[in-house]
Amino acid sequence: MKTTLVIMAAGIGSRFGGGIKQLEPVGPNGEIIMDYSIKDAIAAGFNKVVFIIRKDLEKDFKEIIGNRIEKLIEVDYAFQELDDLPEGFEKPEKRVKPWGTGQAILVCKNIVKEPFIVINADDYYGKEAFIKLHDFLLNAPVTVEGRLNCGMAGFILGNTLSENGAVTRGVCAVDRDGMLTDVFETKGIEKEGDKAVVRKDGAVVKEIPTDSHVSMNMWALMPAFIDVLETGFKEFLTGLSEDDVTSEYLLPTIIDKLIKTGRAQVKMMETGDKWYGITYKEDKEYVAKAFREMQ
Repeated sequence: MKTTLVIMAAGIGSRFGGGIKQLEPVGPNGEIIMDYSIKDAIAAGFNKVVFIIRKDLEKDFKEIIGNRIEKLIEVDYAFQELDDLPEGFEKPEKRVKPWGTGQAILVCKNIVKEPFIVINADDYYGKEAFIKLHDFLLNAPVTVEGRLNCGMAGFILGNTLSENGAVTRGVCAVDRDGMLTDVFETKGIEKEGDKAVVRKDGAVVKEIPTDSHVSMNMWALMPAFIDVLETGFKEFLTGLSEDDVTSEYLLPTIIDKLIKTGRAQVKMMETGDKWYGITYKEDKEYVAKAFREMQ
């Protein structure tokens, strides 16, 4: 059975200059975070990779990573553009912000026809999550009692914090069966000793248990989900005001709405692996050291 890894990389800067974090070398031989994610995905059983990029990055992207990866696994490309809109809609003149992760997956409509997982280009998720989500895709039915069947990697908050500043995480609530009920997008989470806190004007306004589950935008999805995205994107665009040029069509929001309206269920699969990513410039050395130790 074919299963695909979809990597959202359209946010990479032009010609990968100016310290673009997705392309920062972190491995001993110049490997970038995507190299490690793809290696883990192949080991877990995935047999195709789809890179979501911008068209203007295609040549450079292939030179830096794509041509190398296609020697290891089947590779395809999907292109996320601001003017790639449904019939009847036009890009607002002042719109420069991307349409979001929902549109990113939607541009895979004619490419991804098999069960797939979604990850960010600049996050390293660890081996366990790939294995669990791949097993889910192999064994889970497409729908359950008429609801789309989806999966999500649930990370332990304490394993996803930066030593160098605050981060944004989707703090999850699950029921007794391990089904996702809510994702609370929480900004400004800082590590403070063995605690995680949110501050406002220097004062702690919230403390979050470090053993809480959080979403890192790693989802296991069926091809039918893309059809739902297509309908939802039209609704999203219709609901925008003329002067709104910043709102985004985002996967966590989309999936939360599907859960709340009974159109989807999401199985959360806990992973104890530590997340690595370059949120801050100072994170690079810490991440590079971790990858050296993985060799």
